Amino acid sequence: MTRSDHLAALESEDFDICIVGGGATGLGAAVDAASRGHRVALVEQDDFAKGTSSRSTKLVHGGVRYLKQGNIPLVMDALRERGRLARNAPHLVHDLAFVIPTYHWWEGPFYGIGMKVYDGLAGKLGFGPSHILSKEETLERIPTIEPEGLTGGVIYHDGQFDDARLAIHLAMTAVEQGAKLANRVKCIGLLKEDGRLRGIEAKDSETGRRFTIRARCVINATGIFVDELRKHDDPDAASIVAVSQGVHLVLPKHFLPGETAIMIPRTADGRVLFAVPWHDRVVVGTTDTPLRDKLLEPRALPEEIAFIMIHAAQYLTRDPGPDDVLSVFAGLRPLVKSGEGTKTASLSRDHTILIGDSGLITITGGKWTTYRKMAEDVVGRAEEVADLEKRPCRTEDLPIHGATSEPIAENNLKPYGSDAAAIRAMGETERVHPGLDLTVAEVRWHARMEMARSVEDVLARRSRCLLLDARAAIAAGPAVARILAAELGKGNVWEWAQSSDFTALARGYVFGDPASTG
Repeated sequence: MTRSDHLAALESEDFDICIVGGGATGLGAAVDAASRGHRVALVEQDDFAKGTSSRSTKLVHGGVRYLKQGNIPLVMDALRERGRLARNAPHLVHDLAFVIPTYHWWEGPFYGIGMKVYDGLAGKLGFGPSHILSKEETLERIPTIEPEGLTGGVIYHDGQFDDARLAIHLAMTAVEQGAKLANRVKCIGLLKEDGRLRGIEAKDSETGRRFTIRARCVINATGIFVDELRKHDDPDAASIVAVSQGVHLVLPKHFLPGETAIMIPRTADGRVLFAVPWHDRVVVGTTDTPLRDKLLEPRALPEEIAFIMIHAAQYLTRDPGPDDVLSVFAGLRPLVKSGEGTKTASLSRDHTILIGDSGLITITGGKWTTYRKMAEDVVGRAEEVADLEKRPCRTEDLPIHGATSEPIAENNLKPYGSDAAAIRAMGETERVHPGLDLTVAEVRWHARMEMARSVEDVLARRSRCLLLDARAAIAAGPAVARILAAELGKGNVWEWAQSSDFTALARGYVFGDPASTG
């Protein structure tokens, strides 16, 4: 089905559940509900995973920080979900070794014991046992780690994934299960009858067309914007979300050769810092900065960038400079509020479900790793609110679109999983830019099969070019715009506007560009 087919269905059919929000939480709920046999609609105001869900540290993990906080139930849930996700999406989730470098005699035993507890909580779904490393073994694993004062390390295993690609494949899985969904459709109002929600008023952002989606219940899965929709439903609703910004820098592979990540368990401000190999680059982060403004395109603050650069220089033999940074990206976490004055680093990553007087179901908090469990819980509540037949959850063992264990030779096609063969058969293997792996065939696939509607959709989320090399992505923009214009039946004016719009947005990811800092 094309986007226009989905729009026609959204306008003409009646649904059991309408989901507002197309990030990890909303898409997960769509998969869960549709796989139970419910009639499901989903709308996303921008693009799937436009917000927080495409801006993570790229880890599927239990959360060492939450173990330190004593939040054992969250860690256990996350570790179980990590194992299920690796089983259900093996093309996107894989084991990654992490080393905690130690610089004091007590750190090896201290962190070694902690990671053994982590192993134990994972049980049969663990990725591998942790153990203590000598100084020589640590340097063999991470030759670019700062050797002065190094006493050894602790190695443990966690998961890594491609967040935006997983979101796209969740959307495709939801469609395969019968859901109807569309990006760039904004919820502009709530449809009520006798004080109870009976759907939403929607607007297609591309055409301006307004229409009604009728449903027996509505799930608010809008991430950092859940309070806005709650207040639209009930002006007296108290805000429940605090926003925290996390920033990452992307460096060339030579800063961290090999396939082992670095985990610094405690920085100067108490954060956990990671340096992670990803798509032949290195992602370094993150920060935890409370913010008031909720933006679709957040920008790194100068002090956040400085924090990461200083800590990278502290633990790597080569200090990264401004010219080494390939991209800067920021994401906003929706954290459930506790008390006034509480630091966002200590706010809950547990998910929260609230039911309004009208029946509006809001889900917020949580993390990528636990998206499936969040979906299971919120769909269960939706069955109660809408008086739907209660049906068992089917997603614990449901393969996600693209799932395959078959080896894929081409690096650029690996994130597509079982779709790789179809893309390969299209030919057109020429790259859109010499510094990027993205091919013409992939861009066509994004437009035809993955509902890509803009240059940004292709370069930021269907591929990860914008995050991997912002300058190269800007240079590739015109070529991608030409391909998309042909695929979507657009003219020269649209093509030019797309290239111009993407350049303006992508400058915000270029280190040192005035547009890249808030």
